[in-house]
Amino acid sequence: MAQTVITEEIKSELEQFLKENQSAELVTTYLFYVEKKFNLRPVLFPKDKIIYQSAEDAVKYVEQQHQLWHETEIKIGFSNLSVNEQTKKIYICPFTGKVFGDNTHPNPQDAIYDWVSKCPENTERVNGLRVKRFFISDDPEVIKSYAAKFKPKEPITKVVYSSVLSGKLFNTKEAVIKDFKQHYLKRLSLMEVQNQNRFQLEEHFLEFIQSQLVEDKIASFVEALAEFEEFSSSVAQWLE
Repeated sequence: MAQTVITEEIKSELEQFLKENQSAELVTTYLFYVEKKFNLRPVLFPKDKIIYQSAEDAVKYVEQQHQLWHETEIKIGFSNLSVNEQTKKIYICPFTGKVFGDNTHPNPQDAIYDWVSKCPENTERVNGLRVKRFFISDDPEVIKSYAAKFKPKEPITKVVYSSVLSGKLFNTKEAVIKDFKQHYLKRLSLMEVQNQNRFQLEEHFLEFIQSQLVEDKIASFVEALAEFEEFSSSVAQWLE
C-alpha cells in the first residue's frame, strides 16, 4: 500500500475543513483531500448534463464536438454614427454591415428586423420571403471595430466568431471560450460530484475518481492523518 503524504498546505486546509464540518464522514473528508491534492476544479455543463474534471476539459470536449464556436464573416463600412464609446451591444446586418447600437437607436432589435427584411442585398429566401437573419454582439472588441474613427468607403470583411450557444459574435475564439466558462459552466466540489446522480461524469473523470476511491488509498489516508494530533478525534470517530 502506497504511503499517503500530506503537505503542510493540505494539512492546514483539512484542519479548517474539519473545524467547519465536525461530523464529516471519512469519504467526504477523503474527497476533499483528493480535490486539494490534485487541484481539481470540476465543472458541470448543464446543457449536455455532463460533469468535467475542469473547465479546460469541458472546452476541449465541446470544441471537438463543434458545439462551441463557428467562424463567420461580417461586413464593416457604414457610418460610425450608429456606434460610439457608450455602445454596449450592436445588431449587425450580415449582408451589408449595417449596424444598430443599443444606445443610438430607440429600438435596435426592431430596426435590424425591419432592415434585413427589406435589405436589397439579402438574397436568402424562405417560402419566397427574405430571411430575417442578423448578428448580435456585446464583445467590446467587435463593437470597437465599428466605432473606428476612419473607415474605407467600401465595406470591409472581417472574420469573427459566433457562439453556438448564444449566437453572439466575438472578436476572437478566446473571447467565446471566456464567455462559455463564465456563463455556461457551473463549478462543483468533488463532494458535490460524488453526492449527485442527475448528471453524467465525463469518461476520463469518472475513471480518475474510481481510481482514487479504493480501500487501500482511503486506509492510507487515515493512517497519515492519525500521525497528527489535530486529527485524532476525527480518526477515532471514523474507526468506531
